Amino acid sequence: MNKLEIACFNYESALIAQQGGADRIELCDNFKEGGTTPDYSIVAKARNEIKIDLFVMIRPRGGNFVYTSEEFEQMKKDILHFKNLNVDGFVFGILNEDNSINIEQNIELLKLASPLPCSFHRAFDKINDQKTALDIVINCGFKTILTSGFTSSAMNGIKNLEQLVKASRNRITIMPGGGVRSSNIAEIKNGTQAHYYHSSAILEGELADVNEVKKLKDQLN
Repeated sequence: MNKLEIACFNYESALIAQQGGADRIELCDNFKEGGTTPDYSIVAKARNEIKIDLFVMIRPRGGNFVYTSEEFEQMKKDILHFKNLNVDGFVFGILNEDNSINIEQNIELLKLASPLPCSFHRAFDKINDQKTALDIVINCGFKTILTSGFTSSAMNGIKNLEQLVKASRNRITIMPGGGVRSSNIAEIKNGTQAHYYHSSAILEGELADVNEVKKLKDQLN
């Protein structure tokens, strides 16, 4: 069965996503930066109301995915704090200066997050060595890759996404994201044969639209 994750940039959107029938929420802050670590109080409030899976973004700032030692320490602290709230998983991705995967730091965060599953977010689309990227992320221990197929949007990356799904051989979930809407999700689904999809379901402003969430789900089934 195909599933839907909604990126929620505020508490209200998380409630809307659940109401619309989403299977999972990626809770974050800072819509304009594409998502950063949400405030602890917002996650605590959401956890009290959200019954579906709740994943939390671990990203201390917008911009690139290369972090200072201080930022990395903050990421570690955030994971430990959020684990105490009984969230269901985390979303992060750390690169080196040359846009290769920082294996050591990602594994350190994965160990802190264990036994909770983690998704490697769209930092994946910035990686230079695309041929080995998939296996590296799998070997690190991530369970999901959020990707637009090394392009600006999932629609543009359909062929690459299809290849990633095939190459994954069910070792990891390839989750198309980036510009996914009810108007194109059926085409993305048919072209990629993925089983999990990611959308903000935002039509205007920064709030998810409940009817858009419902339409996204309808198109997947």
